[in-house]
This record gives sequence, C-alpha cells and structure tokens, in this order.
Amino acid sequence: MRHWCIIGLVILLAGRSLAGHAAASPIPLSKDPNLAALKALLAEPENRVDLAQAEVTIERMIDPTVKPAATLHELDAWADRVSARIPPGASNMQKLVALNTTLYQPGPWNDNRPFAYDFDDPLGKDIQNKLLTTYLKTRKGNCVSMPMLYVILGQKIGLDMTLATAPLHVFVKFHQDDGTWLNVEATSGGTLRDQGYVDQFHIQPRALLTGIYLRPLSKKESVGVLIDTLEEFYAHHRAPEFQLDLTELALGNNPKDVLSLLMRGSAYYHLLQTRYLSRYARPEDIPASQQADYQMLSNNNLMLFAKAERLGWREPTVQEDVHYLQQIQHDKAK
Repeated sequence: MRHWCIIGLVILLAGRSLAGHAAASPIPLSKDPNLAALKALLAEPENRVDLAQAEVTIERMIDPTVKPAATLHELDAWADRVSARIPPGASNMQKLVALNTTLYQPGPWNDNRPFAYDFDDPLGKDIQNKLLTTYLKTRKGNCVSMPMLYVILGQKIGLDMTLATAPLHVFVKFHQDDGTWLNVEATSGGTLRDQGYVDQFHIQPRALLTGIYLRPLSKKESVGVLIDTLEEFYAHHRAPEFQLDLTELALGNNPKDVLSLLMRGSAYYHLLQTRYLSRYARPEDIPASQQADYQMLSNNNLMLFAKAERLGWREPTVQEDVHYLQQIQHDKAK
C-alpha cells in the first residue's frame, strides 16, 4: 500500500493506495486556539485587510517571543525611510525604485546594511528564517520573508502591489500605471517575466489555466501565504488534527492554495501511518471494526494529492532539486 506525504517543503513519495471508498466516523476537532484569531483576520473586508497585522499575528503563533507592536513600529519606520527618498511628484515607478534601492543598495538609508538573500539556508529549513521579524533583525531572507517585507512596505507607500506564487516560491506583482503587472523578484530586487518563472520552475500549462501559480493574489489570499508557513510549522510541532482544521480554513479562503491541499493530504497520511501503517503489515490485517477509518484516511490522502495534480501541481524531480542547489552555490560564490 503506498501513499503521498509532504514534510515542510520536501515532498516524499510514499506511494498511492488503491483502497475503495467507505464511510467512517469524522476526525475530532483539534480545539486549536489559533483558529479564532485566523478567522477574524479573514473576516475583514478585502479593502481593510492589513498584511502587516496579519504577519505579526501569525508569526506570534509560531514564535511566542515575537512582539507585534514593536515589529509594526519597525515596519512603519522602514516605510518612512522609503518615503523620505521619494521626490515630490514622483511616479509610481519612481516610488518602486526608491523602495528597491532602500532595501538592496547600501547607504545611509539602511545604515549601509542592505537586505540580502540568505545563502546559508536557501530552502528555509529553519522556520524561524521565514519570519519577517528574523529578516528585519538579520537582514538575510528567503523567498517568503523577502517578498512579504517588499509588499508590506510597498502598500504602505501607496503602491498597488501584491504577492504571487510559483512552486514553493513567492514573489511580488506590481500593478503599473498602464494596467499591466510587473513581476519583482524580491530575493534579488530584479524583475522576471511570467515565462521566466514557467521555465525556471517547470510550471505546467494546466497550472496557469487553473490559476494556482503566477496570478496576483487578493489581500486575503496573501494572508493565506502566511498561513502556509504556519501549516509548515504545524507539520513539525502539532498533531495532524490541528493541521486538518488549519488547512480547512486555508482552503475555504483560497481553494487554489495548492500547498494547503498537499499539507492536508499529508495530515491524513500521518494519521494513517500512526494508526495503521506502523502497526499492520497488510491492510487485510487491520480489524474489521477499523477498516472504514483506514479506508477514509487512505482515500482522503490520495484524493487531495490527485486534486493538486489536476490543478497542475507536479512533484519536483531529484534532478531539478540538485540543479537548484547547484545554482544556489554558484550564486553564493559570485
């Protein structure tokens, strides 16, 4: 019997099951105290969603030492630094350039300590390195923390910009005055066309058709990107039942959140592993009274990964992972 599982950002092919459908008793609720706060964030009208407030709220769920008020104050101070460098009557593109140079070019505006990519943890294996509070402190970030700061500051200075995703990657979409979107790769401060992301991340045409990648996200969907990081934290530090409740909330907010689909499928796999795969050599060895529960967990695991595939998700190959790490080492050496 084989199933799918995703741990953090690493996809493990534990296989697929051919189990048939069967009824089963529902999995108990997790009683997660974080759900109420998350629901309140997502209940805000779209035009009142505050990405900075959502960021610090969710980061505190991961790290209780995070001080939301202090972080919000620091974000306002950075927005002031950018604003101070914008000439009167500046166009939106000039404002974007001011934001870019304030973050990435050394100068008195950043105390000669520009923000840069963290080559020591390129995969973000340490969840702390995905937090904005860590990025503000170390000024070394990744494809989660870097676009998050970029968009928060951009919105604070009045730019129309938002987040967008590629496979296991987050970047920035800037709405230009001519109505077109400009992609900003916040890990470098450069720009990249949609086709560049398609080529680099091997995105399938189906994924573009269904909209799971490359489209500009709404503010609430951007909050979902933050929830994805919380899901990764839950995968390592909470029981699967917590993950099921959290991913249900995330998918209710954005049914095209493919990472939440994978995380939800993985939660069913972990329940399956704990209850049955680690205890019984063969499915037929499972007591008849527990067969329905086994079938339900198995079916849900496979159904969710199959749904992700229908939306255009594909499992990265080993060769692609190796090539990515080699490119990181090449860039680090430059």
